[in-house]
Amino acid sequence: MLDLLIIGGGPIGIACGLKAQKAGLSFVIIEKGCLVNSLYNYPSTMTFFSTSERLEIGGIPFVTINNKPTRAEALEYYRRVATSRYLPIKLFEEVTTVIQLENGAYAIITTKGTYHAQRVIISTGFYDIAVNLDIPGENLPKVMHYYKDPHYFATQKIVVVGSSNSAIDVALETFRKGAEVTLVIRGSEISQRVKYWVRPDIINRIKEGSVKAYFNSNLAAIRKTEVDIETPEGLITIPNDFVMAMTGYKPNFDLLKKWGLNLSNDKFIPEYNPQTMETNLPGLYLAGVVCGGLDTHLWFIENSRIHADMIIDDIVGKSGA
Repeated sequence: MLDLLIIGGGPIGIACGLKAQKAGLSFVIIEKGCLVNSLYNYPSTMTFFSTSERLEIGGIPFVTINNKPTRAEALEYYRRVATSRYLPIKLFEEVTTVIQLENGAYAIITTKGTYHAQRVIISTGFYDIAVNLDIPGENLPKVMHYYKDPHYFATQKIVVVGSSNSAIDVALETFRKGAEVTLVIRGSEISQRVKYWVRPDIINRIKEGSVKAYFNSNLAAIRKTEVDIETPEGLITIPNDFVMAMTGYKPNFDLLKKWGLNLSNDKFIPEYNPQTMETNLPGLYLAGVVCGGLDTHLWFIENSRIHADMIIDDIVGKSGA
């Protein structure tokens, strides 16, 4: 039986593995996709808001040429961390069931086998399930919730839904590749969360008319060659080739509830001890963005790295008691 099983091979899951390794625990990391799968699915042109030192894990330096690391640099860093420390990571293996046994340990069933561990850490992120618009036409092939590269949209009429970093990056990058871009924004302004060096850029593009923006508005319906937008002035219809619905993502709450975690009724925030990160299930811990429920902007790499120390310190402390 393992001392620990970590669900999720992202930066925080790897950080937990590094700490467990240092503590001499037997463990394995299970990841349903590739290594740091969420980061891999980020746009190819993505640049982090954080500086490299704030993305470091396990005290291992993250050296970059630029002040703000890119997606490619982050992938290389976390890969080298995992492989150079010989972390036991099983990729493309999905955890389907977590069951607490009578002796307090856990049986973890995956698509490839069954594991037994004294304790479990869930560090699964939130990037796999998109938040839907729930409007007619959302299932059309031209509607996308994930964005990879701007070239695909060259010369096309694009509607981008949202005003956060992902939406603004899509709007600016596709515009600069020749797309005709329309932003549909529920609020009255570009989100204050947008990267400080990007926000003035999009505001100026909107002011000069290079990017059209409808504020206090909602996308109402999507059809093959056009969309309807609810604006303060009434419903309008515009020609359209693609819709980029950058409406956010969420953890798999159904899976967490199935495994026995208590979630709040409003924002689906899991119940856990903020000093140890242990949930309502003894020996089962949470780490990273999954702790925030629907508030996916609450936790990110730089402020949840500490979860690894908190959890492993608690495990070691209880094991020595």
